Amino acid sequence: MSYVADAIDYTVVRSGRRTADIVVERTCEVIVRAPVSVGDAELDEIVQTRRYRIRRAQAELRELNASRVLREFRNGETFLYLGRSYRLSLVLDQERPLLLKDGRFSLRRDLVEAGEAKPALAAFRNYYARRGVERIGQRVAYFAPKVGVAVARVDVRELRNRWASCTSTGNLAFHWKCMMAPLTVIDYIVVHELCHLLHNDHSGAFWNEVDKVIPESRARKEWLRANGAMLDL
Repeated sequence: MSYVADAIDYTVVRSGRRTADIVVERTCEVIVRAPVSVGDAELDEIVQTRRYRIRRAQAELRELNASRVLREFRNGETFLYLGRSYRLSLVLDQERPLLLKDGRFSLRRDLVEAGEAKPALAAFRNYYARRGVERIGQRVAYFAPKVGVAVARVDVRELRNRWASCTSTGNLAFHWKCMMAPLTVIDYIVVHELCHLLHNDHSGAFWNEVDKVIPESRARKEWLRANGAMLDL
């Protein structure tokens, strides 16, 4: 259900969590994740007290979103992978739709010749997802013992406006866009999600767990906030 608090639209998602948490998504949508036991009036008051921070976050995101690049999939266009920019080459003879070789992304020319961007977009998204399962899976395996949690499964796919998500049964999912970020930022996203297996909120206890594993977590979180809009196709 959606509500309005002092001109702030927000959506409430209730679950068995213990505390309420406000998240401003990259689309500027405000999500309030709350325990079932917290009433509407109390949630409205929480949103009211944080309205300045919410508006500031939305303004920053609108500015970042305005800088997004419209992809044309032409020779020489640059694409991010693990924090580095690689130029695109359109090639004729290549079995796979997309490869990263010799310091360039090689994309099959037939995927863009019809003037449609969808096949090329799918090639990049599938590439990031496929490589992400391996790379992010390795980082999860490395950090899970440090956090002290067990992970059942790691998946990399489309997650709309979230960088990652987890379930109470230990399944982790990461957005394919994570593979465009530097490894240090990927590590932060991984640890962030692993710590949610201990604390399903953004309480002080949660951030303490994150800081134990990554003391530079705040700088990496800020990098993601400031540059997240660039991690897109």
